[in-house]
Amino acid sequence: MTETKAQESRPYHHGDLRRALIEAARRLLETEGPAALSLRATAREAGVSPAAPYHHFKDKSELLQAVADEGWTNVANAITEALETTPAEEQRTAIFLAYVRFARAQPALYQIMFEAVRNKETLPLHDAPGEHDAYNRVRKTFMRESGEADATDVELSITAAWCAAHGLAEMAGFRQFDVLKAQLGGELPFLDAVLHHLGLHRTSQN
Repeated sequence: MTETKAQESRPYHHGDLRRALIEAARRLLETEGPAALSLRATAREAGVSPAAPYHHFKDKSELLQAVADEGWTNVANAITEALETTPAEEQRTAIFLAYVRFARAQPALYQIMFEAVRNKETLPLHDAPGEHDAYNRVRKTFMRESGEADATDVELSITAAWCAAHGLAEMAGFRQFDVLKAQLGGELPFLDAVLHHLGLHRTSQN
């Protein structure tokens, strides 16, 4: 029996197969890129039979959607943690540093996340509205700092800041910034300085 046939006949024994497949897909995304991702490759990475992924995902697009959804959950968790561990006067900066650092740490996942929501009416951060969800906490932070109560103006303010942070996340890896990063002392000081010049920096200068 060939290795391929042995793999195809091998049963899976994961207690949480769906979780194992999503984690395997995320590893493949970051090591080999989106083009290398398939149900078969994910099964191989997870150590299960090629047929196993079909117990949870009918095709590659469903797997990618699940990976993207988890990515958005991770972003929300990063933002929430930043808000809970940062003084009130520094929270707006902390929100966008958390967002950009997530995107820089997992660029392939970040790409998949936006591809998955491009044509949706709402982003996942809006899908579970509640008093303490990440988006409403961001909204309250902007309202507190700007003193703005008009709902439309608050949304526009958040959108403008998000566009700026998204652009920074996309461009921060450009090699042309390497010299500037070295001058400033590394990537984090570089991100912090760019946010400052975008008007998103509210920390006190020591």
